Amino acid sequence: MIEEYHYGSIIINGKTYNYDIETRWTGEILKWWRGESHIIDEEDVKRAIDQDPDIIVIGTGESGTAQVTEQAKEAIKSKGIELIVDLTEQATKTFNIINEESEEEEGEQRKVIGLFHLTC
Repeated sequence: MIEEYHYGSIIINGKTYNYDIETRWTGEILKWWRGESHIIDEEDVKRAIDQDPDIIVIGTGESGTAQVTEQAKEAIKSKGIELIVDLTEQATKTFNIINEESEEEEGEQRKVIGLFHLTC
């Protein structure tokens, strides 16, 4: 679970990360690299899409400077994956809510991936 987000850092399960991350419903946390810092393109979401999640939540930074391209949105939606894009602070809350609701449903774990840009 994401405990805290502040500009440039995020705390998940007691560990602080100072770089953009991809976090999965399984608890796995990976560095998230993009071709261009503030452009989120199809290639930047490919690894997440390949996990076949139900939902991808993208945090576009503290002020929303990072932009998700139409190609990236279409690549996600064309696989039947729900897409939620918001400022990182709100996106982390949404990610937690989806995970919490999923855990409460008996036998129904929704597969959610969060891609979080931590600055700008």
